[in-house]
Amino acid sequence: MNFFGRELNVYKANLHTHSTVSDGKYTPQEVIEHYAAQGYDVLAFTDHRKTNPVSTYDGKGMTLLSGIELHPHIMEPREIHWHLLSLGVPEDFPYGDDSNFKTAQEAVDAVNAAGGMVFCAHPYWCGLTSLDVKNNLKNILGIEVFNSSCRYIGREFNMQSWDELLEAGCRYNALAVDDVHSQSDLFGGYTCILAENKEPQSLLNAIRKGDFYASMGPEFKKITFENGILEAEFSPCVKVNVLANASSGYCASWDNYLHPENPEEYTSLKKDFSQWKNCYIRIQIQDKNGKYAWSNPIWL
Repeated sequence: MNFFGRELNVYKANLHTHSTVSDGKYTPQEVIEHYAAQGYDVLAFTDHRKTNPVSTYDGKGMTLLSGIELHPHIMEPREIHWHLLSLGVPEDFPYGDDSNFKTAQEAVDAVNAAGGMVFCAHPYWCGLTSLDVKNNLKNILGIEVFNSSCRYIGREFNMQSWDELLEAGCRYNALAVDDVHSQSDLFGGYTCILAENKEPQSLLNAIRKGDFYASMGPEFKKITFENGILEAEFSPCVKVNVLANASSGYCASWDNYLHPENPEEYTSLKKDFSQWKNCYIRIQIQDKNGKYAWSNPIWL
């Protein structure tokens, strides 16, 4: 994929996974077999409060990443448990027990000190506002924009929270994940990591730099931004938007909003944003089946 002038490989990843090590229905090897059979390249194990010995598992050709989902002891604000998706922690990461830290920030600091990275998991499902995230978490990399397992109560999307955080100056990227616990969670959302190879450190470095996009199905084939010109190519979609601060933005598929009964499919976007200042822009596309894909924000 041409990603801002670099030709990078695309690796399909599920970065939020539970197994029988915590509250999942599948053993680690069963989870691996499910995702390998669907052509995934990367799988991160993020069991609640526990790491997995991923280096001992048979990845069936996939790269396995070590992770953990943390829940600080103090439930704040409003008696809400934080769910902190932590990637790249050592397999012997010692902070799974809630008693090891009280606040969410203590948990984030522990992950960062161990060389990992943190994303705030499904804030809408938790009942957390964007202000809660901004005021209580520092030095995280972003949030989940889509979580497959949260769809049962209609809280799978976090686009509004993401945009509110971006507008507040939080330079957050966003993942799409399954948060798989059982069969009904499989293959709803994934993250495409853009890297030179699929060695664990290469993938983790790419995530840390924001070299990825989130999707439920549509695929980006090109994203470039040169001399103020944003260009993108993608699989056929019926809604193509560029979101920015507040009411700013751009719609490349306006006719489809006017005539939804016979939508045209779009496969590219080109727009001059050279006059736009002090804002972010991000691309959001939707296919005819209602499935989204999201680019990470570009800061102008």
